[in-house]
Amino acid sequence: MTQNLPLLDYDAARPAMLEPSELIARLPAMPERCVLTFFNDVIGHMLGAGLIGQIAELRSEIGRHPVYRVEGSDPPVALLHPGVGAPLAASLLEEAIALGASKFVACGGAGTLDSAHAVGNLIVPVAAVRDEGTSYHYLPASAEVEPTPAALAALCATLDAAGVPYERTKTWTTDAIYRETRGKVARRRGEGCGCVEMEAAALFAVARFRGVELAQVLYAGDDLSGEFWDSRGWSKRWGVREGLVQLAVQACQRL
Repeated sequence: MTQNLPLLDYDAARPAMLEPSELIARLPAMPERCVLTFFNDVIGHMLGAGLIGQIAELRSEIGRHPVYRVEGSDPPVALLHPGVGAPLAASLLEEAIALGASKFVACGGAGTLDSAHAVGNLIVPVAAVRDEGTSYHYLPASAEVEPTPAALAALCATLDAAGVPYERTKTWTTDAIYRETRGKVARRRGEGCGCVEMEAAALFAVARFRGVELAQVLYAGDDLSGEFWDSRGWSKRWGVREGLVQLAVQACQRL
């Protein structure tokens, strides 16, 4: 009975009490294509090198969320850090859509559930297990949600053209990094998940609800496949992170 499980009480009514398109003015300078990247270090480097320029600013209680344009990109591509965790990432995706973007590629890192994934190996999620809460407010309850087909095809075609190896697999999206238990890791592996992160299911759900294109590429970072967690120094892989943003830009331009 859904009255005892509020998360399953899906309501597709539109508009909602707060509707992004009614709160945020469309930005004439906003590119149709937008990369969502979780790599603030890469954004900072690109800004310092004059490779991106700010065109807008979104805000939340944690501060500013600048929206950039990749200089010289043709067709033009925007760049935005969507925050960490499903609720904030979904909200900033909503606001980027309100600004005028409709074709997205997200890039980030993920914990691997497969020891065969070396640090830096690329993973393209073909589905996300919905072990978070945000996606249930955008789509009826189900075990998984998928990226949009056109965005997934553009992303894979870009990686293929670049000769970059990658694995297509499911990802496990969770809200609670400190509750990734051994039992849950085993169950998610049994369901076909190769990695774990915090946003994919929500991003895929928002994209499908709003009718925009979105896919995601991740790189294998920390390792949860063994008896103990291994960080593997994953967040310091500068070359992988910078290269992944460039590939995401190229994938966006294919859309």
